[in-house]
Amino acid sequence: MRKQELVLLAGTTETQNTLQGQLNDILGEFITIHSYASEDWLPGILTDQLVIYSSAIIDEEVQHVVGQGCKVIVARRTTNYEYIDQLFELPKGERVLYVNDFPQTAEESIETLQKIGIQHIHYVPYYPGKTLTPEQQTIKTAITPGEMHLIPDSVTQKINIGVRLIDITTLMEILEHFNLKEALGGEISDRYTRKIIELSHHLSLVNQQTTLLNQHLKHVVDGVNDGVVAFDSRGKITVFNQVAEQYTGVPSVHAIGKHIQYIFKQDSLLSFIFQNDETSRYFTINGMNLMVYRFHLNEEDTTVIIFKNTDETISMQKAARHDLLQKGYIAKYTFDDIIGNSPIVLKTKQIANRLAQTELPVLIQGESGTGKELYANAIHNVSSRKYQPFLAVNFSALPEDLLESELFGYEEGAFTGAKKGGKRGLFEQADGGTIFLDEIGDVSVKMQARLLRVIQELEIRRIGGNKNIPIDVRIVAATNKDLLKLIEQGAFREDLYHRLKVLTLSLPPLRERTGDIPKLAATFIREQTHEEIHISSPVMNQLKMNPWNGNIRELKNTISYMLAVRESNELKSDDLPNPVSYQPETTQATTEDIVEKQEQVELLQVIYDLNQHQGRASRSKITQRTPLSEQQVRLRLHKLQEKGYIQVGKGRSGTAITDAGVSFLQSQSL
Repeated sequence: MRKQELVLLAGTTETQNTLQGQLNDILGEFITIHSYASEDWLPGILTDQLVIYSSAIIDEEVQHVVGQGCKVIVARRTTNYEYIDQLFELPKGERVLYVNDFPQTAEESIETLQKIGIQHIHYVPYYPGKTLTPEQQTIKTAITPGEMHLIPDSVTQKINIGVRLIDITTLMEILEHFNLKEALGGEISDRYTRKIIELSHHLSLVNQQTTLLNQHLKHVVDGVNDGVVAFDSRGKITVFNQVAEQYTGVPSVHAIGKHIQYIFKQDSLLSFIFQNDETSRYFTINGMNLMVYRFHLNEEDTTVIIFKNTDETISMQKAARHDLLQKGYIAKYTFDDIIGNSPIVLKTKQIANRLAQTELPVLIQGESGTGKELYANAIHNVSSRKYQPFLAVNFSALPEDLLESELFGYEEGAFTGAKKGGKRGLFEQADGGTIFLDEIGDVSVKMQARLLRVIQELEIRRIGGNKNIPIDVRIVAATNKDLLKLIEQGAFREDLYHRLKVLTLSLPPLRERTGDIPKLAATFIREQTHEEIHISSPVMNQLKMNPWNGNIRELKNTISYMLAVRESNELKSDDLPNPVSYQPETTQATTEDIVEKQEQVELLQVIYDLNQHQGRASRSKITQRTPLSEQQVRLRLHKLQEKGYIQVGKGRSGTAITDAGVSFLQSQSL
């Protein structure tokens, strides 16, 4: 039996192909479908055929090919359900452009979407020739049934829901025309609705997954240690976790959907929640000390409030600190442990406290026994990293082969005796905290190169490893050596020196703070005995006059010795370890000191003369007038600048002698 035929006329080839596919899928077994698009080409004049218009709008474009005896059915169209699940992902209340080729089709499509329940978004029809208002021009999302080329360039999110399909009523009208409705109506209806059922099942699965995801997210939010509350632009609560229930005494089922003011009555808290300039503030709520944080999610137009129990936070920090203490990764000393009230000590502690507030490397310089390790500990304990690890390594105490594995760690099998599974080095273990590089002046040139790379790149590579491991550590280094002299001798890298000496702290020797000796001595006595021990005045005078080349460590050893040999509760001159050494310092300066001082005087004189006749002195001119090399001149200028005798300008601005430098120069010529 020969199949019946119909002709489909559409405006665009995309509409033609989509509707041809739909008709073939549902009716193709019984009816032969021919289709044409007016934008492409049309057949000759049709006669005695059923003609389906894709829409009434194309009538003017195609009516000249519709001849006598033709019956025309204008298709009623509906949304392509296969793609509408994308629309459910759009936020509620979002304004979107609905883009179509004509005003009528745009309005019809919007009406169809609203009828099938997609009403959570606000549609703005758009078509060629329509002018958008300034407010509408800010819309960033557009929906279109296949007309992607018509979407304005300003739109960033483009959703193609596919060409609208022919609805069931038009399909039944086609069957009725061919007298097939009674025989095939039920089957065709089933085929049509099967598509909708498949989509419904798909949307049901999507909904189930969304529900499961929401439940999962609720469990996650309920599992955090802080109270979490969120509310929308109308003040309606959308999130209220279990910790928020504990803090407020309100079950979440009674809070969700209520206005935020229904839960929180405190005026100061409400003022904080609804204002825009502050992001955190301390409150007492129901007897609990809470730090409250607020932030706004612009895309969702939602405000989130976080309630953090400060008492619990302190307890957690104590627990974390205890854990670090158990591992030995903690700074034991604070600025309170640094004994002394002399102006120079108070000033040094003040500077150290300021340096601690930064994240920059610190180089602590001072003679042996001046307390460099105490200052390193104290800097960590007032820094933002105080609850993180503090690890120390002494470069003079470890051989180089062991030092490398201690600092950088190693992979399994890296060398004979390597532990199974490898080992994390000190830099890895200090991640997030501070590493103290003590006696940095004793490190080998080879190790200096590796340290420089770590400081520059903030990453390490284990011995035997093939990947770089990022680290976040603050570097505090210390030395009792003159690093500038070591640089001049080629024993220390100048680039590493400048990397370490971003911030510098110079510790005063004990002979410059003799006023602190009585308090230091009394402290050392209390640490070693509960007896009432005092120091005789002659001994105290001798202690104050001693040069103390070993500084505080030497003083402590001296007190320990005297306590061990004393015959009474008064420490006397006979108790001193070597009375001859505890006399005013009368030793002559070393030849090296004399030469260095003479060089400084000569350099200052050259700079002074150049300043008087030529303005600021360039380094090249200074070098020409001295027997020193340019490198030697540069290092000595650096020392003179540290003493405050000169000012070294940037670039070509040259060097100028200061008032202090002039005074020093005059004192040497007397």
